[in-house]
Amino acid sequence: MSETISPQSRGLDSPAISVVVPVRNEAGNIAPLVGEIAAALQGAFPERAFEIVYVNDGSSDGTEQELLRLMALHPWLRQIKHAQSCGQSAAVRTGVAAAHGDIVATIDGDGQNDPAFIPKLIAVLEDGAPRVGLVAGQRVGRKATGFKKLQSRIANAVRSAVLKDGTRDTGCGLKAFHRDMFLGLPYFDGLHRFLPALVRRDGFDIGYVDVVDRPRHSGVSNYGFFDRLWVGILDLAGVWWLIRRKKRVPQSKEITLAR
Repeated sequence: MSETISPQSRGLDSPAISVVVPVRNEAGNIAPLVGEIAAALQGAFPERAFEIVYVNDGSSDGTEQELLRLMALHPWLRQIKHAQSCGQSAAVRTGVAAAHGDIVATIDGDGQNDPAFIPKLIAVLEDGAPRVGLVAGQRVGRKATGFKKLQSRIANAVRSAVLKDGTRDTGCGLKAFHRDMFLGLPYFDGLHRFLPALVRRDGFDIGYVDVVDRPRHSGVSNYGFFDRLWVGILDLAGVWWLIRRKKRVPQSKEITLAR
């Protein structure tokens, strides 16, 4: 397992923005995506320190070695490795928990999400604060097979009807939020598919940014959207139950004797 090296231990400023990238067996897509993420952040936020946190979800290819090579070149690049694959939701949570930035953006590691949209996500989040808790990318011109598009349309329609989360596409990996807000959400496998509903459950609004989907640069898909139908249905039922059970959060203060 590779050692985790923090920006502070390398003498860098504490980052304001963390970009979390969950990957499994994506060695061929890492270098191009790292370069694009860095260019997008440096171009939009030249005065703000950032970090890119790759979560290597038990890869069996050259992902670890490729990240180590790039880490030697870029002090703002970090790698957290799962000993075995635990799934996309676990990888995202691991990355957010390890992040040093208050603002976190997530992006899929296969290159289909365009990092050029990350600054827009962050701008909408900051402009909407404190009312907006999550900004979600909504894919247009999706590059996928007809069958996968059909899967997504059905899954999104069912989820929207049950949860009424007002989101047409929860499968896009491009999202931005505040780290503490995310870590306060209930965690379960499949969490990443239901973020808008859970964020609304906590009283926040959702912001949306249309993003362009791109063809995969190399490799094959590792993380599917609702590929496990019955698990997806059980997750949906669980999130519906969580929303139904949400109680009003007490607003409290201590009353003391007048002096």
